[in-house]
Amino acid sequence: MPPTLSDDPVAFAAAELGLEAATLRRIEATAVDLAQLAGSEIVQALGRSLTIRYKSVDPAKLTDPAAPINLFRDPVSEVDQRVEKLIRARLADKFPDHDILGEEIDTAIGHESDFMWAVDPIDGTTNFINGFPLFAASIGVLHRGRPIAGAIWCSVSHALYAGVYHACLGGDLHFDGEAMRPRLTPGIRRRLAGEPHAEPDIDLPWDVRKTGSAALECAFVAAGLLRVARFERPNIWDVAAGFALVEAAGGSVLSYAERQWMPFTTFEAPAATDGLASRIRAWHRPIIIGDPEGVALLRARNSA
Repeated sequence: MPPTLSDDPVAFAAAELGLEAATLRRIEATAVDLAQLAGSEIVQALGRSLTIRYKSVDPAKLTDPAAPINLFRDPVSEVDQRVEKLIRARLADKFPDHDILGEEIDTAIGHESDFMWAVDPIDGTTNFINGFPLFAASIGVLHRGRPIAGAIWCSVSHALYAGVYHACLGGDLHFDGEAMRPRLTPGIRRRLAGEPHAEPDIDLPWDVRKTGSAALECAFVAAGLLRVARFERPNIWDVAAGFALVEAAGGSVLSYAERQWMPFTTFEAPAATDGLASRIRAWHRPIIIGDPEGVALLRARNSA
């Protein structure tokens, strides 16, 4: 009997999007290549003297000792910008008709394609520039606003070395090309959660950890290292890839809109915002991700 779409979940998912399975797999493979490229550039930069600027500070004030310290938030290094430029160049060659939304380079979205790549060259830049080894590079792919593939290079992993977690719609979660299941140890009664602004709550079955990187936490939720995570108002490039990973791992994603938590479907922004690029950049919503039971617990806690 010849194989059917039901025999291949990726082919089935691709068909629902009106795509060939080979196209979806090629998109995932490209995302993996780009995440590996970013990781290689990041590793090569470790230990080097870096040029740093802060998005909220006039460059002329960077060395002003009288400048208020609370202005020095949201740093950018030359590595962030170089990596994003490399990624954009590769994508222009591989998928010239696709749109790109990057954290560091605010360019117009020119194609208005069904496909958009959401790129964060270094998520956790503050950690990176301080030599704190928790950061990631995130490559997410959207089809009409829906995450369909993602690859996240992580400086650390469940395997205790750097690597890429990746997945596409209908497929399994992978780490460096090997299929994996979320890590579960039945004897552990208290798990870990990424909920940075939460007060300790002994009535919940987890302790809270903060990594400083939303992309890293998404990957860790998908891999089962964190049971759940909550993000207050992330940017699309922080979480687009991570949503694809969490879904592939069998997890749930909720977003908060219209005063209620709802299953996430697509990235949508206020229609009143001018221009496609501005609308996409304007998306910011509270998010909960994790295994379905854990998400239900966190949802109840955040709805009280």
